[in-house]
Amino acid sequence: MNLLRNLCAAMVLAMTCAFASSTMAQSYPAKPVRLVVAFTAGSGTDIIARAVGDTLSKSLGQAVVIENRPGAGGTIAAGAVAKADPDGYTFLIHSTGHTVNPAIYPNLTYDTARDFAGVSPLANLPNVMVVTPGRYKTVQDIVKAAKANPGKLNFGSAGNGSATHMNAEKFRAAAGFDAVHIPFKGTPEALSEVMAGRLDFFFAPIVSALQLIREGKLTALAVGTAKRAVLLPEIPSTVELGYPGSDFNFWVGLFAPAKTPRDIINRMNMEVTKALQSPEIRERYASLGAEPFPMKPEEFDAYVASEIELNGKIVKAAGIKAN
Repeated sequence: MNLLRNLCAAMVLAMTCAFASSTMAQSYPAKPVRLVVAFTAGSGTDIIARAVGDTLSKSLGQAVVIENRPGAGGTIAAGAVAKADPDGYTFLIHSTGHTVNPAIYPNLTYDTARDFAGVSPLANLPNVMVVTPGRYKTVQDIVKAAKANPGKLNFGSAGNGSATHMNAEKFRAAAGFDAVHIPFKGTPEALSEVMAGRLDFFFAPIVSALQLIREGKLTALAVGTAKRAVLLPEIPSTVELGYPGSDFNFWVGLFAPAKTPRDIINRMNMEVTKALQSPEIRERYASLGAEPFPMKPEEFDAYVASEIELNGKIVKAAGIKAN
């Protein structure tokens, strides 16, 4: 009798939880949703966050608030979201750098694999190597100058371990030269330093650098992907120029605190997938050179795990350390 009573109680509890979960998903969201962006306003990650956020606010029927929390390669934003209430109202928008940081920062206040649940990737973004107009005419000019003056040239990044940093490190290793890395809080700051002539080169997200290239304020020498970018078809890739292994996959993704209800994660994944298929986002992405990159939550979690392993090897080979 006791066994039967306990079994019935367990079934009632399970049904109650399932009903509550379903009701929560149907009524969600009941207030504004906050997207914490790991980099500065104007960065590639931020531009994608705002594009998707605008579309999500319409489909969710609630305001989607963008909050930039830059610094320390995105670990400040990640740390804040890891400790946030897992109620579905706080999410993290980070880049590939999120999977790099575990290898760079030994004392993170969070566990990248365990403290976050992947919602969905948002976009793939090609990087482009930019220089001050008139300083270098080709990528080979940079390599030649760097080899003639070991450790004298410098390059910027949007932060230690960011996709802009990793792309530069992969290119530097493939080309076989030494250079000084100068990290900034975000892409806009690094772009300003290139235009001012204080940086020799920078692998900037095309979404952030394209207008400056078109205005002649920057010169594009190569894209950091395996093939040419749609928006810069005349610019060769570093791989095409004879530097195999120099390409890097820069993606932007949406994450939730690990204990966020699964129904809410699935709901957000569904809304993101719809957003990425919308004419509005496709047109916006096309203008930015970005590509939609949707996955199911469990696929994204597996992808993140593989990226942590892969990027850990790159960090070790390049000797990248926290500032």
